[in-house]
Amino acid sequence: MLPTPADILAAAHRLRGVIARTPLIYSQALSDIASKGCFLKCENLQHTGSFKLRGAYNVLATLSPEGRARGIVASSAGNHGLGLAYSARLLGIRARIFIPSSAPQIKRDGIIALGADVDTSQPHYDEAHRAAVEYGHAHDMTFVSPCAGEALLAGQGTVGLEILEELPDVRSIVVPVGGGGLLGGVATIARAIWPRVRIVGAQGDRSNAMAESLKAGHRVDVPVLPTLADGLSGQVDESGVAIGQLLLDEIRVVTEEQIADAIAWLARVHKMKVEGSGAVGVAALLAGGLDALEGPMAVIVSGGNIDDGTWSALAH
Repeated sequence: MLPTPADILAAAHRLRGVIARTPLIYSQALSDIASKGCFLKCENLQHTGSFKLRGAYNVLATLSPEGRARGIVASSAGNHGLGLAYSARLLGIRARIFIPSSAPQIKRDGIIALGADVDTSQPHYDEAHRAAVEYGHAHDMTFVSPCAGEALLAGQGTVGLEILEELPDVRSIVVPVGGGGLLGGVATIARAIWPRVRIVGAQGDRSNAMAESLKAGHRVDVPVLPTLADGLSGQVDESGVAIGQLLLDEIRVVTEEQIADAIAWLARVHKMKVEGSGAVGVAALLAGGLDALEGPMAVIVSGGNIDDGTWSALAH
């Protein structure tokens, strides 16, 4: 279920020259608010606009020749699809991506521009996932999960590796949580290098499947509602819940209003364009929910793919 530290180091080598090493910036404003040193890991500046490229490329680069020849299929809220489309173009692999009809236009257009086939016939992420799995079986294509598999998590874990290389005394890492892929990779390498680091998840109250499942002690379904944190939307599967139970020290849930405020704050203070899913960790800090954590702290800003109209309305 989880990669080894060696898998993550191998992924880092594989990704060299493909991904951007995104900046880890000190936020004086956030440090003043939190009364501890706070750093932002800016995956919103990654190629394709999110961390998802890391895992997507690592999966495709490790496929067998037969797997590459069959092509790949995936479900995505948008960012996983962008990462796969980008990687598939680099590696010459045919890709078909199922995204919900409600996905932001910027993500849909980006996937199409990168040359992947796109299906937008499903109303929300969970239906897109079901349709993608069925299509893969019917057409003998390799299904690439957005949040599971050792190769995928190893790629996502390189985010944590970069944080630890630049901030070796980090005491707390705040991770946006949807299906658990970023969490699984980052926490694995963080705990291997610095076992006492505290791993805190963040998600929105309209994309809180992990939080509700952890509260119940088993996987539970949550309503699928419109949300600014569209990249975290949908249900979490059994393996994702297991990752949360194993690796999360705590999880914080923020409101839509707090996510909107964090998007605006990042635009105003750091001149950053950040999507709702990427802003949930900052939202949790601004809301005062993480005051007890030790610093220095790294907050992963996981993506920046937000429609211009939505961002302008929130940021100005």
